[in-house]
Amino acid sequence: MNFYTRKRRVPTVIIISLIDIFAILLIFVIVTTTFKRAQPAVVIKLPESTSAAVDAPSKEVAPTVVSISSQGEVFLDAQAVSLDKLAQALAAVVSDGRSIALNADTKAPFGVIVRVLDALKEAGVKGNLPAFTERNGN
Repeated sequence: MNFYTRKRRVPTVIIISLIDIFAILLIFVIVTTTFKRAQPAVVIKLPESTSAAVDAPSKEVAPTVVSISSQGEVFLDAQAVSLDKLAQALAAVVSDGRSIALNADTKAPFGVIVRVLDALKEAGVKGNLPAFTERNGN
């Protein structure tokens, strides 16, 4: 006795449907991805350096040094200055045409450093600000 055997269909993958699904997935990924936004960054050089280079002495007047202690005290050329009056004092230094440099302790509070950088910007200091580093004894 011969039974009728159905011919098996060869399995196929319908590409057109897959392209639609991949397109939807691609759109979903693009829409839900968060892109990196440009954020202002505060560039801080660490106070310790193994490859610090000593600058050759220049004929210019020594810069006015803004120092921040580990307790968060701010000094302008070894004179204590409050953060509220720092911008005014720095504006006077900038108007005299003197250069300014930053000297901060490694344990200085970050909030105080940011407030000092804001005062420098408010006083009109533009460009790179030299920061003093100490040579590592290695």
